[in-house]
Amino acid sequence: MSEQDIIAGQATESVAGAPEGRLDEPRLVIETGPAARVAGIVGPVLQGLGFRLVRVRLSGREGVTLQIMAERPDGSFGIEECEAASRAISPVLDVEDPISGAYNLEMSSPGIDRPLVRFSDFERWSGHEVKVDMAVPLEGRKRFRGLLTGAREGEALVRLPDVPAGTPDLVALPIADIGEARLVMTETLIREALRRDKALREGAGIDEDEIDTADLGDTSDADDSEDGIETEGDSEAGGPAPRLVPPKKMPVRGKQKAKPAFKPKGSAKPGKKSNAKRKSIAKEIP
Repeated sequence: MSEQDIIAGQATESVAGAPEGRLDEPRLVIETGPAARVAGIVGPVLQGLGFRLVRVRLSGREGVTLQIMAERPDGSFGIEECEAASRAISPVLDVEDPISGAYNLEMSSPGIDRPLVRFSDFERWSGHEVKVDMAVPLEGRKRFRGLLTGAREGEALVRLPDVPAGTPDLVALPIADIGEARLVMTETLIREALRRDKALREGAGIDEDEIDTADLGDTSDADDSEDGIETEGDSEAGGPAPRLVPPKKMPVRGKQKAKPAFKPKGSAKPGKKSNAKRKSIAKEIP
């Protein structure tokens, strides 16, 4: 059995038995520009609801989408939490108005191949493969991909595969200098995510018959090449991975004059005369 197999086998026990994270634990991997302004606005709102902000991302030029990832300290975040967060955030964004023009607000959980943004994330997900893009290059290198072995003193420890002979294979990446870090989709990670989701649902009294599957929606990554060397994509798990979603996904409309309401099919789109500046879509990705 290889060292990677041993560490991956231990990861299930370490994650399952990991203590619940602190609600007020700060993020070390943060946004810049307009996304940072949004994060500064919505972070305290989410914390007041008992949630933690994971990531804010703006995408698209025409039809801009504002994606806000959040979770409970234990890592859970269901459809009801998405809707509650959306309703609380929407009026605050209306007042602060950090983004010019219309946009779609999308609330989601971090997903299986989740971003790692807090020190505890790098500890909790030790034993799984990770992909890291450095905001500040380390010895001239910006991209790293390997086995996450833990974290210490503000650094993420990653074991790199196929390093030249005589070269250390373990690198220490300053977490504060990381631009983006996320887990790589593997069979081990999928099995573990499904186990954890099942345990959370059983604890909440949700029947397994109500669980459906769907393709992951946030699995697109930039060029995976590192220092000019092309690497494998994230399809090592053998195709689209299952995602647990509720049997019905109801889109949630943004702030209105009266009260928040579900958006029915065929309603007015942003751009037409409407009281809504944007629409928000609540979705669950375990």
